[in-house]
Amino acid sequence: MRTTFFALAIVGFSVFAAGDSSASDKGADTLRRLEAEFMQSAIEHGSTGYMSYYADDAVELPNGAVILQGKEAIGKTMGFLDNKDNRLTWTPVGADISASGDLGYTYGTYEFHSKDKDGKSVVSRGKYTSIWKKQKDGTWKVVLDMGNADPELK
Repeated sequence: MRTTFFALAIVGFSVFAAGDSSASDKGADTLRRLEAEFMQSAIEHGSTGYMSYYADDAVELPNGAVILQGKEAIGKTMGFLDNKDNRLTWTPVGADISASGDLGYTYGTYEFHSKDKDGKSVVSRGKYTSIWKKQKDGTWKVVLDMGNADPELK
């Protein structure tokens, strides 16, 4: 009897774990899709498009700068996205979502294309991590974002 119960428990757990993995994969796919939409919105609409993916209480941990708390404070630093000479792109490398389905993260690499004072093209590269949270209305918003620049190649 104990052996049968133990065997059924293992089978039940295996089925549960497989279902959980599938839900996690679906959530990760959702976050990857959102990252692509997020980037396209930033390209097409500049800082306004970029900030539309942030929660009101979001936190930004910028490379080499102080912590920015709140969408309004973060938005004040994103005007560079409105300059047509600037282009920020990023590629998620990984994504996952919590078992509860309301919190997730993405991480990957970014490139920032701009021009220096002489009009010469400059490219900066780095890595980022974004924490996403499902909002009360069912939408996903970035609640914490950070990036760090790669060392410049010489």
